[in-house]
Amino acid sequence: MKGMPTLRGEMVTLRPIQSDDADGMWEMVTQDPEGTRQTGTTEVFTREQVDVWCAEVADRDGRADWAITHLTDEYLGEIVLNQIDAHSRNANLRLALRPSHRGRGFGGEAIQLVLDHAFAPDGLGLHRVSLDVLSINPRAYALYESLGFAVEGRLREAHLDGDHWCDVIVMAVLEEDWRARDR
Repeated sequence: MKGMPTLRGEMVTLRPIQSDDADGMWEMVTQDPEGTRQTGTTEVFTREQVDVWCAEVADRDGRADWAITHLTDEYLGEIVLNQIDAHSRNANLRLALRPSHRGRGFGGEAIQLVLDHAFAPDGLGLHRVSLDVLSINPRAYALYESLGFAVEGRLREAHLDGDHWCDVIVMAVLEEDWRARDR
């Protein structure tokens, strides 16, 4: 989505993804089997696809992609609002962090910054933000729940994890829930 702002928090800065992020993204999608497993990523990417994606994603309609950075502008991961529906004022959220940056609070702060922007009248003006989390990823589930996402449903055995099936848990947060939560 063109013209997405840079969002700044105490620990992270979110800025539109750019060509320079390709090395970090390439590492994340090719050298992090646990991360791709827990996010349900099954597609295999080429380096050329990653390079093109990083160069062009900021101009794509219906989505807002930010690089999660810290102090030195190092690419820590990405946070995305996709499937943005301006009429129904809803979107889907996705988060991925490089392994060495998980469990340090970066993801939680990134989600808070994105939701503040998503629900702001001078931001995206959304009403609802949803996400899917796999039942094999309890740490992500706990994070989302702590940020006010509520379970809306469960797609039983909807994802094949190696030789076993796991559930996909659908969660969402509404604008009024986000504004009313104890900050």
